[in-house]
Amino acid sequence: MPTAAALLLSALAGAGAAFWLAQPATPDPAAPPSRGDQALERAADLALPRAAHAALPVEVDGVALPSLAPMLEKVTPAVVNIYSRQVVRVRNPLAELFGMPGMPQQRSQQSLGSGVIVDAERGLVLTNHHVIENADEVSVTLADGRTFEAEFIGSDPDTDVAVIRIPAEDLVAIGLADSSTLRVGDFVVAVGNPFGLGQTVTSGIVSAVGRSGLQGLGYQNFIQTDASINPGNSGGALVNLRGELVGINTASFNPRGSAAGNIGLGFAIPANLADEVKRQLLAYGEVRRGSLGLDSEDLNPRLAQQLGLPEGQRGAVVTRVYRGSPAEAAGVRPGDLVVAANGTRVDSAQALRNLEGLLPVDEQVRLDLRREERTLTVQTVLKARTTEVDGADIDPRLAGATLAELPERFRQRGWYGVVASEVEDGSRAARSGLRPGDYILGVNQRRVDDLQAFRDRMQNPPGNLQLDVRRGGRTGYLRMQ
Repeated sequence: MPTAAALLLSALAGAGAAFWLAQPATPDPAAPPSRGDQALERAADLALPRAAHAALPVEVDGVALPSLAPMLEKVTPAVVNIYSRQVVRVRNPLAELFGMPGMPQQRSQQSLGSGVIVDAERGLVLTNHHVIENADEVSVTLADGRTFEAEFIGSDPDTDVAVIRIPAEDLVAIGLADSSTLRVGDFVVAVGNPFGLGQTVTSGIVSAVGRSGLQGLGYQNFIQTDASINPGNSGGALVNLRGELVGINTASFNPRGSAAGNIGLGFAIPANLADEVKRQLLAYGEVRRGSLGLDSEDLNPRLAQQLGLPEGQRGAVVTRVYRGSPAEAAGVRPGDLVVAANGTRVDSAQALRNLEGLLPVDEQVRLDLRREERTLTVQTVLKARTTEVDGADIDPRLAGATLAELPERFRQRGWYGVVASEVEDGSRAARSGLRPGDYILGVNQRRVDDLQAFRDRMQNPPGNLQLDVRRGGRTGYLRMQ
């Protein structure tokens, strides 16, 4: 299984107490029973009278009562339990206490999740990236009890979608619905493996569509539902009443954290988005995203006054348009206010970046703008976004370094800049002090937001190149020789 870069090792652990992703550790079978368990055991010993049967009748006035059972009989064989295992090295504090050179110890960490079979012939399973992230081994247990070691196909951390394959026959797959047709109020059913209890079904309605703005979760276009989604449900199926996949269950919300349980605010990745990520992972081994080629910032009262915009206006103010970009080709100018993209309202710079990141390369984009006192619409086509570049292609003083974009979930937390994802030992960049995992925040004390801004800043290389770098919790400067 692949391992993530150093900067990604704790990406999802800090999503905050409110938003959490379902991937708990396997319960310890040796742990003593809780007081609640003991109370249940005592209650089981009491001789209580049998409760009267209160089952609903099969039919009323000759009309059969509705039931989800026939649909679920077709769906549940396609929902699997996923067990991931990671071996971590830990220090031996006892050996260190006595000054002994004890070898680092290894410890196995296990976690639980869910997945959905979407291609029975090829054994392809959709799940969440965070379910299998950093795993050394991944095993999949089917509803019929069979267990298989899974092969990693690919994943996209910024949409939290992953694809694995199992070498199994006689599989059952779920057909995909067109998730763009979902409406608020549609009934949905969630199927997964909460808390490692085994396959569990919950039901509810679609509470909202197109939900975004959840901190630390990358590019977002979530289906919100009140169907119970708990730890372990991640990667499981959200289906409509026809048994078609409409979403991949991903996260839940509780202001008191995951231990407080479900309060009916669950989020799922739309099936259309998950299917597009799967297609690209199978075709290219990665997800290729497009870019408009502009920088923007939130509209605040000061900018609104300068631009002559009415009070209460929302949008993303264009602060820079890059040469040769789709935005430049469309005639977008600094000072324009983007209020919508492809008919979806844009309330902030982050909302614009989120919409941009969800659209594939070569996708047509319609931007609704306000320019001075006019409204206008422009059309353009997204170009491929560069996510990684060889430092030597930018400047010889960066030779030996590979510079990469920050994951989108880091940007959701307000981070900016680029990361030195690799630095070759003995290279020119290494001799100047650059290290793998360094965050480059600026060039000669001028901020750079992303890789495109960094390359643009280096179009006319300065005689003295100084990088503003954050390493660990410290920020400093490196003079590149």
